[in-house]
This record gives sequence, C-alpha cells and structure tokens, in this order.
Amino acid sequence: MGLGAFIAGLLLANSKFRHQLETDIEPFKGILLGLFFIAVGMQMNLALFMEDPWIILLGALGLMALKSLVIVCLLKLQKFSLRESLFLGVMLCQGGEFGFVILSQATAQGLLKSEFGQQINLVIAFSMLFTVPLALLVKNCVSKPKNKSDSSYDSIDHDEPEVIIAGFGRFGQIIGRMLTASHIPFTALDRDASHVDFVRRFGNKIFYGDASRMDLLRAAGVEQAKLIVLAIDDAELTTRIVHLIQEHCPQVKIIARARNRAHAYQLYALGLRHIIRETFESSLQAASITLQELGFTEGQALEKVDMFRIHDEQLLAEAVEYKGDLKALIEVASEGRKELQDIFEKD
Repeated sequence: MGLGAFIAGLLLANSKFRHQLETDIEPFKGILLGLFFIAVGMQMNLALFMEDPWIILLGALGLMALKSLVIVCLLKLQKFSLRESLFLGVMLCQGGEFGFVILSQATAQGLLKSEFGQQINLVIAFSMLFTVPLALLVKNCVSKPKNKSDSSYDSIDHDEPEVIIAGFGRFGQIIGRMLTASHIPFTALDRDASHVDFVRRFGNKIFYGDASRMDLLRAAGVEQAKLIVLAIDDAELTTRIVHLIQEHCPQVKIIARARNRAHAYQLYALGLRHIIRETFESSLQAASITLQELGFTEGQALEKVDMFRIHDEQLLAEAVEYKGDLKALIEVASEGRKELQDIFEKD
C-alpha cells in the first residue's frame, strides 16, 4: 500500500492536475509529514547507533558523497555550471524517503536481516540530518560571482512564472504562443479538464484548476508573477478573480478580458486600465477594411479607426459612474455619438 501510494503520488505530481492536487492536499500536508517522520523516528534504533556510531556516520557521509558525485557528473554532462552542479548535488545527496518504504518491505519479507535494515535506516536518517547544514556551507563557500551576467533565457523556471494566464481557450492560447516565442515563462490554468487534456496534446504547458481559488493561484506562483492575464469567458468569474488578486496580491498587474461593454464598466470601476474587450479590436479592423473598400486610402481608414478608439475609450471612462443607470448611459452614449460625428466632420 505504501509503495502504491508513493508511485501514484509521483504520477499525479507530473500530471495536468498538479496545482489542483497541491491545493487540496495543502491543509493536510503538515499533519501527514509529521506522522510520516514520527513513524520513521520510531523505527530508528538509537541503541544500535550508540554501539558503533562511526559505521553509521561514515555510511551516511559515504552515501552523500557518492550521490553528490553522480549528480554533479550528470549535470556537468548537461552543460550546467560547476556552482549549480555542486549545489544541486548536495541538495539531493541524502537518502530518500522511498528508502524507508523499500527497507520496511525488504525486512518484512525476510530479504534483509533486521539489524542490517535498521543500520541502513540510521544511515538514511543521518544523511537527511546532514544535508541542510552541508547545503548552506556549500552555498556560502561557492557563491555566485556578482558581476557575472547570466542570460535570463538559459533556465526558465515554470514554477515561478513571470505570467499566469487564467483561461486557455482561443483568447489565452494566442497570448501563450506569443510568450513562448519570446522565451517568457508562463503558467496557464483552465478549469475544463477535457479542454486541458486536448490543449496539452499540442505541447502547451497548462494545468487543470480553478483560478478563482486564491490557494490555487498561490500554488501556481501568483505571488512571484509579474502579471496575470484573465482570459476567462465568464464575466462574473473574472470580476471575482480581480477582487481576490487586488486583496491578496495588489503588486501583481492585471490584464483582463471583458465579455462586453457592461463588463468593461465593472472592471474599469475596480481600477483596471488594461481591459481588452473581446470584439473591439477585430471590429475596428473590419471597419478599417470596409472604409478602404469604399474608396478611403489605408492611411485615412487607420486615422479614423485611431480617432474612434481614443474617443470610445474616453467615453468608456466617463460612463463608468453611470454603469447602474440605464437612462444616464443612453444619454452619455447619445452625446458620444454626436461628439464623434463632430470630430469626423472637422477632420
């Protein structure tokens, strides 16, 4: 049962459900880790250690040295720097928790003598004990040169992304493709499991999860991200996520997809200024092509499109305070049409 749970955990940790599972397990993680290490500690035979401590200590140090050497060699083959190789080698040099599972099974099945199994348990436990101080020592002794200029594109860490894209449909995928082409790490979240499975077939990095849960956003790295793109096709959900981010991570910039003009009013009232209305830009492009087909030059058409864009954004800002008053909105819209007509006629 222990082995099966371990393998299942490894498989799920690398699946599209990773962030959702991390969030669901988080409340129990401390308790489960505590129980695990208490159980391991109860298996430690300290009397056996006191009888011949040098064998145990030398065994632990030998295990750490051997694992470090293997890891450093593998990383150097992959063109990692010596500093990175040494540090990662020391960080991973201890015996793993999986060793306790294997030893308990081997001892129970009679493959190992009980005393020998207990000695190996002690070796693994002491290797864990020595890892942290040794890693701190290596980190201080092999410090990174201050003047060394490293390319930010050499190692992209998706666990601490620069951008989080919430919603990875047609809208979000275009943003993701642009970021990928620019070597900018991002994490995409979508709450449709079937859609996640389909998108992953094309090599996209996407995780199943509900971006309206703050604990899930934290697991996805929102606190380290520079900005979050809300590309969700749900006005109410987008507004709820904006409230969450503004409350818990006000330093994170937000780019939001607006479902319609009414939704844009809501987002603007919340203080957002990077609001992308779904059909606005495509409609302007269609209007530009229409004017050109009717005899306007490309420059004239683009100029009129720019004037309309600026006027409409100003009108949006003015109408926000009347978003709950339909009569006032109609009056503002009517005045806006007259102003736009005057601008075009003067031009």
